Amino acid sequence: MTKLSKQAVRPMRTLDPDGPLDDLEWLDDVVGKARVVALGESSHYIAENLQLRHGLTRYLVERHGFDAYAMETGFTEGWLVHNWVRTGEGSLGQAMAAGVTSLLGLWTQLRAHLQWMREHSPSVAFYGTDLGGSVVSLLPSLDAVTAYLAKADPDFELNPRLRETATAFAIPSAFSIPQGLAAYGELAPEDRDALTAGLAELSARVTSRRLDYVRRTSVDDYERTLRSLREVVTIDMGLRHLVRGEQLGMLTIRDATSTETVEWLLHRHDRIVLGAHNGHVQRSPGTLPGTPQGVPPATPMGLRLADRLGEDYVVIGVTMGSGQTLMEGPEFYEGKLFMDLEPPRPDSLDGLMAASHDGPFGVDLRRLPPEDTAKVGAVRQQRFGTQYLQLNPLGAYDAVVHLPHVRGADPDQDVIAHSHPDVRKRFL
Repeated sequence: MTKLSKQAVRPMRTLDPDGPLDDLEWLDDVVGKARVVALGESSHYIAENLQLRHGLTRYLVERHGFDAYAMETGFTEGWLVHNWVRTGEGSLGQAMAAGVTSLLGLWTQLRAHLQWMREHSPSVAFYGTDLGGSVVSLLPSLDAVTAYLAKADPDFELNPRLRETATAFAIPSAFSIPQGLAAYGELAPEDRDALTAGLAELSARVTSRRLDYVRRTSVDDYERTLRSLREVVTIDMGLRHLVRGEQLGMLTIRDATSTETVEWLLHRHDRIVLGAHNGHVQRSPGTLPGTPQGVPPATPMGLRLADRLGEDYVVIGVTMGSGQTLMEGPEFYEGKLFMDLEPPRPDSLDGLMAASHDGPFGVDLRRLPPEDTAKVGAVRQQRFGTQYLQLNPLGAYDAVVHLPHVRGADPDQDVIAHSHPDVRKRFL
């Protein structure tokens, strides 16, 4: 079985975020002077990955002066968590329930991460970089834009038909994504077109009246609203792609908007830790599961950031051994969140990593001995969840961390108690 040399393996004695940081010192060369360090994951809601992110964030903040943590969650909703980290006011459970989208905020491991950030505020801030409303509902961001316009443009009245149409396919949580997509698909074509046209008019109004709006509010409030409006327009256009069966189109514009958000954050912060799925942060084109031959690969956020930032963008991918992963079948929407994860194929990146060391460890892909570079270079696939996708590790990542055994994260009962009934009933 092919495995990496001992020289390539950087063992990590613990994933405890409060543990010593000495095991991560090999990352000093990887990070360098980069302004954005992205931390991937192969599956959402995994305990060990959340612990790893917490520990790596602590290392990057304490050792390298990073001053923001941004993750794959709704930009608009994320300001609830941002404000809690800054002030400590209100309930963290409420902030996590309403401010972290797509069920990504339901876990005790994330609570520990946010509590650590609060203890280190104001040296580190929290942001969401993704589309809100679990990437289906327009309402969270549309309502934020409407609330801003009540101050910035008090004589303007939003066409009520826009919100009425958006309400028709709004969802309370990611558990209701199938119903939301079905409801959007059932809209009359003229209603979908009217929604898109109305949002285009709204976008033109907000962008063209910047000076007036800033005089009545502030530059910061205006720019935040503009990003929320960009989310609304992107979700709407993404749904138009999905009803035509164009999953690639949705992913492409979603990651384009997330890239813009990260760039916007770079005007506010010196150095950013970016947490998202491997498929979003990789710096090479991505192939979606089931993509027919001849269909071009997706252009993920990581490839866009690498194009814009060059060496200022660094990616740490994550592989997994065995244990549990996110449920990929319809049972997910009934509340069965995890499924068994078998040992990886030997010819995959996960298999190569699993054969190389028994415990958690990292690999600096840019400073490998030649024989190890050849071994990694021969790999042509990585496992995301249970599916194997085409990927060139040397082109996608600067470093990789392997988690030999993984399990589902621990539900946070306080967050669940603050969540919508659509979420609570799945945890009864």
